[in-house]
Amino acid sequence: MNIMTTNEQLELGFNGIQPRPPGTRTDDRLDRAAWWFAQMRRIVANAMDWQNTNQRPTDQSWLINPQSK
Repeated sequence: MNIMTTNEQLELGFNGIQPRPPGTRTDDRLDRAAWWFAQMRRIVANAMDWQNTNQRPTDQSWLINPQSK
């Protein structure tokens, strides 16, 4: 039975890929969220006001597929 005794911190890696520094993922998510909400605010600020024309909606018409006969 081998017992490992060390006072040093062990680090595990995945094929040589270095782990991300702490807090980086949260910062990335916050940056993406801030970008997304800025885009939504821009869209709302630039939205057009539609005027009601008081016109009756057109009647629904049926399209017949000639290949289904």
